[in-house]
Amino acid sequence: EVQLVESGGGLVQAGGSLRLSCAASGFTFDDYAIAWVRQAPGKEREGLSCIRKSADFTDYADSVKGRFTISSDNAKNTVYLQMNSLKPEDTAVYYCAAARWARCPGTPITRYDYRGQGTQVTVSS
Repeated sequence: EVQLVESGGGLVQAGGSLRLSCAASGFTFDDYAIAWVRQAPGKEREGLSCIRKSADFTDYADSVKGRFTISSDNAKNTVYLQMNSLKPEDTAVYYCAAARWARCPGTPITRYDYRGQGTQVTVSS
């Protein structure tokens, strides 16, 4: 059974940093692209970043490029999202998602079949 469990969210002041973790289990890590997605109240889901093949392939949305960094630890089957220079508009529930045999970049978030329960990130001004 594919499972994705996020952690690391919380409340932070604008300009601060957080590191999110996504612990994956139940599948062969290398076969999947892993993405970070967020959704704020009243807004559509936004794909932020993806990673595939031990960081051989990564991609970022323009809204987070230069501030967020995705990485993976294959030994731990865990993907991280380091978030720096956080802004109030980054406030959202952050999810990790997985898609088998998916390309990164190039796979829409609707293609990601598995998703974790999410972790809340709140950035105060």
